[in-house]
Amino acid sequence: MDRRAADRLLWAAARRGGPWVAVMLATALLLAGVYTVLPALMGRTLDAVLSGGDTELWLSLSIAAICLLMVCDIVDDLAGKLAEARSVAWLRHTLLRNVLGLGPRATRRFTAGDLVSRLVGNTARTGQVASTLVWAVMDLVPPLGAIVALALIDPWLCLTFLVGLPIVLSLVRTFIRDASDINERYFDAQGRVAARLVDALAGIRTIAAAGTLDREERRVLGPLPELRRHGSGMWRALARVSSREALAIPLLEVAVLTVAGLELARGRITPGQVLAAGEYVALATGISSLVASASRLALARATAGRVAEALAEPPVPYGDERLPDGPGRLEFRGVTVRGPGGAAVLEDLWLTVPGGALVAVAGRSGSGKSVLAALAGRLIEPDEGEVLLDGVPLRRLDRSALRRAVAYGFERPVLLGETFADAIAFGPRRGVGAEEVSRQAAAARADAFIRRMPEGYGTRLADAPISGGEAQRVGLARAFVQFVPAGRVLVLDDVAASLDTVTEHHISRVLTGTGVLAGRTRLVVTHRASTAARADLVVWLDGGGVRARGTHRDLWSDPAYRAAFQPVGPDAAGGADGASGGGWPAGPREGAAAAVEDPP
Repeated sequence: MDRRAADRLLWAAARRGGPWVAVMLATALLLAGVYTVLPALMGRTLDAVLSGGDTELWLSLSIAAICLLMVCDIVDDLAGKLAEARSVAWLRHTLLRNVLGLGPRATRRFTAGDLVSRLVGNTARTGQVASTLVWAVMDLVPPLGAIVALALIDPWLCLTFLVGLPIVLSLVRTFIRDASDINERYFDAQGRVAARLVDALAGIRTIAAAGTLDREERRVLGPLPELRRHGSGMWRALARVSSREALAIPLLEVAVLTVAGLELARGRITPGQVLAAGEYVALATGISSLVASASRLALARATAGRVAEALAEPPVPYGDERLPDGPGRLEFRGVTVRGPGGAAVLEDLWLTVPGGALVAVAGRSGSGKSVLAALAGRLIEPDEGEVLLDGVPLRRLDRSALRRAVAYGFERPVLLGETFADAIAFGPRRGVGAEEVSRQAAAARADAFIRRMPEGYGTRLADAPISGGEAQRVGLARAFVQFVPAGRVLVLDDVAASLDTVTEHHISRVLTGTGVLAGRTRLVVTHRASTAARADLVVWLDGGGVRARGTHRDLWSDPAYRAAFQPVGPDAAGGADGASGGGWPAGPREGAAAAVEDPP
């Protein structure tokens, strides 16, 4: 953990508490002052009772001080919670914006569960820093005031206390050091549990089908022994400081009260001052409050470090250029993309996608087809080289200009929004009407099954479980809605993988027809020979680069090209839609027939 970054974030979060931090500071100061004065008032009251002085005055002042403590305590709690709410809200907005700004890189750097842990739990703890800092400082005021008060009552009382003070301070220092290290390890382990739980929930059907519930439970809860060890370590640290406190503090109090008794016997102090001295010793040795503040600060610092680590990842930078008029011509110039292990997925790729063409990207699994598709709209950054759209490097484009120009359809779309209408209209385009939504849903063959839903397009997604093919059609409708008005490049990443042959044929006709998509650039990643056969150009990826390009008819004579459309291995199923959703065609006959019956 970068502790300097954590400390900077703590200060920033504390400032975000706004005016409530000032209110809390003022009330905390008043509370600390009253706590410091109250023992003296109680001592004067006792002396007034014993000597027949103005008891009513001192008793009234003591009662007023106690009432003021109650009021200040209420105001302090209220101001603290309001400041905390402002700080937590700022932290969550800042972290969420940064994570979303990372794009797909976010889940490669951090797991989804770990990000949720940082965004929800860690920000809540870090957001308490304003009240924690105020009280960490205010916890020092009463002890310092108590030391001064002891000196004013009798210098020997103060001297006696100061002799034992280093013991108290060493206890606090040791606890802060131990707690900081333990908390960092504790929250790291907690984040791993959260990450594994999210992974398990995402794959719950696979777990249930495989009958591995017990094994998965052990995997998710694997870090629990470590979590328990660190949690127990914190309790042991508290136990150590408490046991030493239980020994050191009473001895220090006895020593001061012994000296106070001797001074009382000599007539140098009054009985009320002895009472006040006893209270001041307890106040000056308030190690419990110091330890509590130290513990809260250690927790806040540990969680702030985790939040700061996520914030340290720079979001994707965008330029401010706009696109000139153009047909949607894509250029990949010397593009290299490396995987997590450093191996090149695509290496020194030079490719031009003609504007207005339907270009199919084919190749075996792992050849880099989806990586190429992601590069086209800057969902990922190349490690080397650059990608241009109509002559402008994507990194120099304004964010909104890029997102309006390039629309995406994915193999496994995530449907965002409350209803089907929301999911289809989701994107940078504003004010999409119901007629446009239904028209593009019809083009994607989603209109019919959506209208059969209980509330049609207003049906909540959570109330309408749909198949993988239906989800793909809704995702494709969303891509059409965003692309139709002013899009230049439509990228479809294997969107036909879970579609039946009839639906896939219909959508292929939409892509190749004379409608609104005609004359616009369409980059289609596919495993289907029939889709490649309808393309103007096929880009065949293999070995980290372009092995060949041309029409499907020309490339089909190469056995290796034909193998890119066939299942691998003797046991692979050959149906038009495999159970895995891979969308493999029946074999070379489907591709050959497509090449003859529907030539490019």
